[in-house]
Amino acid sequence: MLKTRTWVITAVIALIAVQLLQMVIVLHRESLTFDEEDHMYAGYRMWKTGDFGLNPEHPPLVKLLATLPVLREKLWVPPLKGIYFKGEAYLGGRDWLEHNDGGSQRLVFRMRLAAALLAVALSLVVFFAAREWFGDTAALVALTLTVFDPNILAHSGLVTTDVGATLFFLTTVYAFYRYVKQPNLLRLAVAGISLGLLLATKHSGVMLGPMLLVLVGWEVAVAPKGTRVRLALRLGGAFAAMVLLSVGVLWAFYGFRYAARPAGLQMVPTLEAYRQSLNGFDRGVIWWMAHLHLLPESYLFGMVDIRVFGKGFSTYVLGKWYPHGLWWYFPAAISIKTTLGMLALVLLAGFAIVTRKLGKAPDQSRALVYVLFVWVAYLATAGVNGLNIGVRHILPLYALAAVIAGAGVAALAPLSRKWKWACAALIVGHIASALSVFPNSLAYANEAWGGARNTHRVLNDSNVDWGRQLYQVKDWEDRHPGEECWFAYTVRPFIHPETYGVHCHVLPNGLGGAGKELVPPIIHGTVLLSAGEVDGSLWPSQGTNPYHAFQTLKPDEEIDYSVLVYHGDVHMEAAGGLSRAFLAWGKLEAKQPQEALTLAEEGARLAPDQIIPEWALGDAAAAAGKKDEARAAYNAAIVATSKLDPERRANYVKNIEASLKKL
Repeated sequence: MLKTRTWVITAVIALIAVQLLQMVIVLHRESLTFDEEDHMYAGYRMWKTGDFGLNPEHPPLVKLLATLPVLREKLWVPPLKGIYFKGEAYLGGRDWLEHNDGGSQRLVFRMRLAAALLAVALSLVVFFAAREWFGDTAALVALTLTVFDPNILAHSGLVTTDVGATLFFLTTVYAFYRYVKQPNLLRLAVAGISLGLLLATKHSGVMLGPMLLVLVGWEVAVAPKGTRVRLALRLGGAFAAMVLLSVGVLWAFYGFRYAARPAGLQMVPTLEAYRQSLNGFDRGVIWWMAHLHLLPESYLFGMVDIRVFGKGFSTYVLGKWYPHGLWWYFPAAISIKTTLGMLALVLLAGFAIVTRKLGKAPDQSRALVYVLFVWVAYLATAGVNGLNIGVRHILPLYALAAVIAGAGVAALAPLSRKWKWACAALIVGHIASALSVFPNSLAYANEAWGGARNTHRVLNDSNVDWGRQLYQVKDWEDRHPGEECWFAYTVRPFIHPETYGVHCHVLPNGLGGAGKELVPPIIHGTVLLSAGEVDGSLWPSQGTNPYHAFQTLKPDEEIDYSVLVYHGDVHMEAAGGLSRAFLAWGKLEAKQPQEALTLAEEGARLAPDQIIPEWALGDAAAAAGKKDEARAAYNAAIVATSKLDPERRANYVKNIEASLKKL
């Protein structure tokens, strides 16, 4: 028994060491991902000034943890601009890191290492939960699958909320199970605190509350008849106590202060103004909670932002662009982003459950109900959420899948040598497939979908790109000295490639990031396109995406599976038109209407019947006093909005018509 325990402890330590090594390698080679500068800056200001208003769309826990290592540094902090809260946080975070860290990422690496502690904790919770539920073998297999899972590894250590949410999601389910199995005040307190940590990590944590209530109902339904009322009262009371304790924990992370910002600072926009974008019921709920100060203002602001911001996202899946979310997006993404070994192991676990080789014991049966129900409920909830930008939003499913797979192996492997070899082969296959793309784990796709080189053709955003490859682009430039290049980088202007030594000319992107140079209609040289620009996920529609034609072209090279490289005479008429439109607006801000009109007219000729060039032409012509030309351009822009879905079209038409009325 002692030898077995020693062997298990040794295996756990070895696997955690492997996990740490992988994370250090990945985190050291990746430039900032989209959102990290926002989180880091917001966390630093929370510690220093108590300002919870810069990044209210995410609760404080991960941001506070990540910035602990840099609190003793005397860092320059940019002055507040008093602008829209997202712009304040993203642009302020960019300037803060550029000034204090540059491209070295010395501070970034330290903050990422602090966040990486959450990934280590997740692996340990997976191990201990699986061990209590299904035994040592299941626990070691689950831990192995978690340590090498490419999706968990890709997000481990990033200063984002996904791994932290996964940790506390699983911890809360496990803690609640332990309370139900053997109720006492300590276990109840652990469950309530864990739920509070989940709420303080990510707003989607509130989804777990209804799931736990359903599990309470199931416990009551399967209890002996004479005990059901008493059990319902006890579990109902326990759930209420968990909620109250968790809300207290949440308040603690905001310093028990309702106001999002310290004295003298206001949210832009205010919560009252921002909630007007919601439907009547949601708007009323937020008003009621704000009026009674039931939750911190910053947290309520984030709840509104989830609903408002989610409406503006498109979906790119299986090579097609959609203007809205899809219920089947996550099942499709799971089939692409999960190793074939893991998929097969989960199916084997299903076979073991159906054939009653797994789940015979009462405690195992209860654990299976908890794990499987929460897995299905989480997937179903994510399916109706509409925010289809990456499997990171369903990362808890991967931790639960590792537990289920481990349980299946523990049930089947002892039955025969064939089962043992089959399970071992699938575990090895999972590891080998994950390592085949390491350290570029973010871009992983399994072999059935063509591997990482094909990921950008079937998925987008944080599934493959996320702007994290600037070091590799710099290496590419160093290997091609003197070669002129143009780069459409998907995260500009919130991250500047120049900070990392990338000096390609700037192509416009879907976030409005554009350079000060005119883009030639035909580029004679090399074009680099972020995968997120090719798929068009940040453009209003495929018809407005100037890089849409590249979806059917095979790149000459790929950088880190997510920057596509094209050589030769590359047609860029649409991008050229956009660049002139953006420059024309710049000239208007500088009170140079004639120069703006010249640029805008040239842009409209290069990209006819496109919203932005026509709109810019209307503004420039109006400023130059040419009302008829302005009216024609505005009307052409309105006609061009027919390429958009109804909601986006309505927003564009409203703004363009406002310009028309000024003529």
